[in-house]
Amino acid sequence: MMAAEFDQKENSESASEAAEAEDVEGLKQALAEEKAKAEANLAGWQRAQADFMNFKRRSEQEKEELVKFANANLLLELLPVLDDFERALQHVPAKLARLAWVDGINLIYRKLRATLEAQGLTQIEALGKPFDPSVHEAVRQDKGEEGIVIEEIRKGYQLHGKVLRPTMVVVGNGEDTDKEEK
Repeated sequence: MMAAEFDQKENSESASEAAEAEDVEGLKQALAEEKAKAEANLAGWQRAQADFMNFKRRSEQEKEELVKFANANLLLELLPVLDDFERALQHVPAKLARLAWVDGINLIYRKLRATLEAQGLTQIEALGKPFDPSVHEAVRQDKGEEGIVIEEIRKGYQLHGKVLRPTMVVVGNGEDTDKEEK
């Protein structure tokens, strides 16, 4: 009987060892699946965090742009006033140029110009420069060096590097002005 009990005990130990081995394998497989899920969740979280950081950065940039260009319409409407001041000061007769009220008008003009420049407004340089359709608006061509701005009809301005109003210009057509003058 002892041999039968021994065999039975040995069989039950073998069965329990086999069951334990199956349990260990099952646990290892479950652990591997959970690790894969955890890694996938971590990767998804990292992508979501990166997307959120990019969104936050874009939002900040858009906010800065909005603040920078919020006054663009107001500045655009003030440019004709600036033009009028310039024209008025250019056409003051010489005998009136030294009067106090002319100096006062000139002071107001300079103050307005300084205020607009403090807001990021800059004048576009055009005279003698090559024609650039991104900042110049050609109104006609005339005798002069080809492709070069020979006259400025209306000043153009940029706001923080973006064209607010293009410069209206006359562009040289390549005809030599010296031949006609002789």
